[in-house]
Amino acid sequence: MRILITGGAGFLGSHLCDRLIEQKHEVICLDNFFTGRKANIQHLIGNPGFELVRHDVIDPFKFEVDRIYNLACPASPPHYQYNPIKTMKTSVVGAINCLGLAKRVKARVFQASTSEVYGDPNVHPQPESYWGHVNPIGLRSCYDEGKRAAETLFFDYHRENGVDIRVIRIFNTYGPRMLPDDGRVVSNFIVQALQGKDLTVYGEGSQTRSFCYVDDLVDGFMRFMEQEKIVGPMNLGNPGEFTMLQLAELVLKKVGGKSKITHLPLPSDDPKQRKPDISLAKETLGWEPKVPLEQGIEKTIAYFSEALKKG
Repeated sequence: MRILITGGAGFLGSHLCDRLIEQKHEVICLDNFFTGRKANIQHLIGNPGFELVRHDVIDPFKFEVDRIYNLACPASPPHYQYNPIKTMKTSVVGAINCLGLAKRVKARVFQASTSEVYGDPNVHPQPESYWGHVNPIGLRSCYDEGKRAAETLFFDYHRENGVDIRVIRIFNTYGPRMLPDDGRVVSNFIVQALQGKDLTVYGEGSQTRSFCYVDDLVDGFMRFMEQEKIVGPMNLGNPGEFTMLQLAELVLKKVGGKSKITHLPLPSDDPKQRKPDISLAKETLGWEPKVPLEQGIEKTIAYFSEALKKG
């Protein structure tokens, strides 16, 4: 198949490019390189099945494709808060452009949504049926509400125009090719520890997250895209729940050195708990994460250790 991946040079997009090229598909990687990096897909340039296009999803685009994966959007708080209006446009206008293309060429289109649609949840763990508890005017709203609006658009195009959609809600994912300045907790802790700095934990460190290794997530993407039973939304993530303190202690144990843990005030609207209910993914796809946190953290430390040496 011919497959378009928006945000294809990013952390998740580049891993997806690799897997689809392995399966002998033709891949068009579209990226404006705000958080994507050419280094992530450099090894694919020159492959006859791979095409790189520098383009912003906010501007219309036309391709003849069978599948569209819409992964374009900065996903970490420092990056999506850097230009909140642009973040909202990327989610909303980018979705409209992907859906318009899918409608014209009759492609199946996949939306990488997020657990942030649940906000700071009152229900734990979060099933797909939960509508969320989101601040519409906070510092994180550009991302949270942008992704919620994109889901609305996907389902309206599906109902009104018969567009073949798939909507996934991604919970915290980590692994090689994250940016060192990503601002998400796994990369923050690993980079701080490798640089001999203290690890900064917000609040008491009792807030929880669930961490899914990137290979597991991409496997879930591809299974969900090609199944015919449901259009979503579907949670994908690791239901193993860890406090920030537990994660910090694991990173310190694996990296070694003299770094300590220091505490900073909690940021605005930071969710206290985040854990996916993945019953639907298990039932529909036979999918659940395989890589344990300790093993995934080791692989991610090895990646950052090399990346920091290169500067």
